[in-house]
Amino acid sequence: MEEKKLVVITGASSGIGEATARAFAAAGYPMLLLARRVERMEAMQLPDAICRQVDVLDLEGMRKAITEAEGQYGKVDCIINNAGVMINGDPAGQDPEDWQRMLDVNIRGVLNGIHLVLSDMVERKTGTIINMGSIAGRKTFANHSVYCGTKFAVHAITENIREEVAGSNVRLLTIAPGMVYTELLDNGCEESARQGWLDYAEQIGGALDPKSIAQTVLFSYQMPQEVSVREVVICPTGQEP
Repeated sequence: MEEKKLVVITGASSGIGEATARAFAAAGYPMLLLARRVERMEAMQLPDAICRQVDVLDLEGMRKAITEAEGQYGKVDCIINNAGVMINGDPAGQDPEDWQRMLDVNIRGVLNGIHLVLSDMVERKTGTIINMGSIAGRKTFANHSVYCGTKFAVHAITENIREEVAGSNVRLLTIAPGMVYTELLDNGCEESARQGWLDYAEQIGGALDPKSIAQTVLFSYQMPQEVSVREVVICPTGQEP
C-alpha cells in the first residue's frame, strides 16, 4: 500500500476546515492543521496530526510549521487553503477595516499558502493546491460585495497559476461552495444580512453540511495526479442563484 503523503489544512479549527481534517484523517493522511484556535484542533484528537496556532497572515509562522511537519512526514503533497472571513452587510455602511480584513485573509492568506509550497512542487513535478472559493466567486449577491470580490480573486488567481504550472504536473483546484452553515455567518455579518441568509436557507430546505464539502475536497485530491478537477461548484439542490 502506498504511503500517504502530508496534507496541510488552514482554518482547520471549525466549519469546512474541521470537517476536511476529519475526512482526511479517516482516509489515513498525516496532516498539519493550522488555525488561530489551537485548542479546537487539538480537541479533535486526530491521528498523525500536528496542530499549530498560526494565522495565515503570518508567513514566517506558516513556513516554520510547514518545515516542522515536513521533517516528520516528508514533503507537502497537498495544501488546502481554507481559512477565510465573511463579513456581509450594506456596503454604504460597512467599516473599511472589515473590508481590509476580508482582503487580507481571503486573498493574501491564500497567496501565502501557495507561495510556501508552489516552487517546491514545481521542482518535484508533483503536488496539489486546493483553494476554497465560493459560489460568490462566480456571481454576485446582495450584501456580499467585498466578500464576492475576494472570492472572485481566489478563482482568478487559482486558474491563472494552474495554467502556468500545469506543465510541471502540479494541480491547482478550486472548491466553490454555495450555502454552507459555518461559524463564518456568526462572526461579523450584520444582523440583517445574517437573518436574510438564514431565511433563504430555510426556504430551500437548509444549507449544506460542511461534511459534504469535505468529501468533495477529498474526492478531488484523491483523483490520480494526471487528473485535474479544476473547479467544483457544490450547492444545496434547492439553491437557485
